[in-house]
Amino acid sequence: MKLYNTLTRTRDEFTTHEPGVCRMYTCGPTVYHFAHIGNLRTYIMEDVLEKYLRYTGLDVKRCMNITDVGHLTSDADTGEDKMLKGARREHKTVMEIARFYTDAFFADCKKLNIRIPDTVVPATSKIDDFIQMVEVLIEKGYAYLSGGNVYFDTSKLDNYYVFGNQEAEDLAVGVREGVEADEAKRSKTDFVLWFTKSKFEDQELKWESPWGLGYPGWHIECSAISVSALGEYLDLHCGGIDNAFPHHTNEIAQSEAYLGHPWCPQWFHVLHLNTTSGKMSKSSGEFLTVSLLEEKGYDPMVYRLFCLGSHYRKSLVFSWEGMDSTKTAYGKLVSRIAALDPDAKEATDPDAEKQTAQALRARFAEAMDNDLNTALAVTALYDVLKAKIGDRTKLALIGEFDSVLSLNLLEAAAKLREQNRAAEAAKKAADQTAELAVVCRSPEVDPETAAEVERLIRERADAKKAKNFADADAIREKLSAMGVTLKDGKNTVEWTKE
Repeated sequence: MKLYNTLTRTRDEFTTHEPGVCRMYTCGPTVYHFAHIGNLRTYIMEDVLEKYLRYTGLDVKRCMNITDVGHLTSDADTGEDKMLKGARREHKTVMEIARFYTDAFFADCKKLNIRIPDTVVPATSKIDDFIQMVEVLIEKGYAYLSGGNVYFDTSKLDNYYVFGNQEAEDLAVGVREGVEADEAKRSKTDFVLWFTKSKFEDQELKWESPWGLGYPGWHIECSAISVSALGEYLDLHCGGIDNAFPHHTNEIAQSEAYLGHPWCPQWFHVLHLNTTSGKMSKSSGEFLTVSLLEEKGYDPMVYRLFCLGSHYRKSLVFSWEGMDSTKTAYGKLVSRIAALDPDAKEATDPDAEKQTAQALRARFAEAMDNDLNTALAVTALYDVLKAKIGDRTKLALIGEFDSVLSLNLLEAAAKLREQNRAAEAAKKAADQTAELAVVCRSPEVDPETAAEVERLIRERADAKKAKNFADADAIREKLSAMGVTLKDGKNTVEWTKE
């Protein structure tokens, strides 16, 4: 499998430090608000990647953090803590906000079929680990105390800009949005490892440390949590492209300084979801959530398919027209799968069918191995539907591919198939009942009696169609007791009354 590696800026063959095992880290949400669908695009693509790695046979050990402290409104250590901002907005404590929006995030993941990583770690649960890592960085000479805060010294590195997409002047005051002068820093590129009361005295969450009462910087969280959960060698680090600088740049700096060796060779970044007016964000006014999509009548699987239809390394423009087109496409795909017969006969030529199935699997794998080309992988589903193989084999292959794509295809098709059967049975019963002609051969019967007899005859017909023969016999006995004799025809019942 070849994946684009942001670190090398090439498509590299994916390998792991330990054969057969993939240690994968995902930057988790800062839980101060609902996740918007732009955030969730990243998690969808990471989810597909993890599931495909499992599909290929790798034992994936995946960890994700939950940022519930330390993330400032500017990623470059300035502005207000996002968690405190959320607490003030809703007049709640920071931990109340964290719990509520963590649960909301996982609820969205469930709706979108995003698998929850094996290990999920709230930042507030690992304060001792952060402190220990900062202590080691100070001891090694990579960090210093200034103005009450602990900073990482980027001048100690041979190459700080490891992703090669930033220049030093980008951090100049007034050039990069949100960056303010911090006189305590030795260099503009240095970043905070630990804040104390010298900054943001109104911070709600604080812990004792060797440097005073304070709280961790955002960047130290992922490094310490990753090392704690997955060990010293990480195989794959994932996140949105906006995390590449400065967050992931700083993670690499502090992790490799702490460990003393290269840390993570492969970096997977998903590009932005944009609206027609630009990048989607919580402050832009285009704050679209999964719940809002549902309110507008879109199954969350439609949004997942919308994301899979574009390559993760291309910016995706969201529009309601695009969602409508995807909704139609999803409905048609499910309908075609529902038309397949799960009880179809076995193939007349099993060897030929097996060869065709293997070729279809190879086509799916080729798409996914080509830098996670999910659009071509979806096309492979249509290839299965068009293939000259039996319905049972088609359904098996679709289920296999959907274990990676996770579009609920077999479940949705089974539901539709059952709905179609019920509708067809109801229509058939209605048509048959409507076609039944009830003919009275005793013209002297009064209208009330005639209406009652006809009602009972039709009830008997319905009971027979439903195979409720005991009920049908009971109705016939009741009619007989009324002196009514029946003569059944193909679509006719003639009756006479004594």
